[in-house]
Amino acid sequence: MHLSRVGKVENDSAIVLIVEDDELIQAIVEDALNEGGFATAIASSAEEALTLLRGKVTNFRALVTDINLKGRTNGWEVAKLAREIDHAFPIIYMTGAAANEWTSHGVPGSILLEKPFAPAQVLTAVSQLLNAAAPGQVI
Repeated sequence: MHLSRVGKVENDSAIVLIVEDDELIQAIVEDALNEGGFATAIASSAEEALTLLRGKVTNFRALVTDINLKGRTNGWEVAKLAREIDHAFPIIYMTGAAANEWTSHGVPGSILLEKPFAPAQVLTAVSQLLNAAAPGQVI
């Protein structure tokens, strides 16, 4: 499995996995996080993201995922797997249509960004969740 793109790596422990099938939104989120000092990895599908998370080759520190992805698997399921790996894994959901499902499908301690959102909002959300708890600590 290869990463679609890997942003600049300043700190291996701060790689954010972005799961988005729209290349324009991928670029916006990636640019915002890279400008904020985060390295990024892009998965264009939930299946690719699940493979990356299960492989545990990269030390991902946060997940930014669209909810409605092409394919059989959605962002809710990607987030649940991330939380199985680490119960405090920071999760940021992005959606244009599924916000009303967040309370029933979203994992606790996550953040929902409704599209359209400003690039600074995703950077703020990632920073907020990473600063909220130490690794392995429940948010």
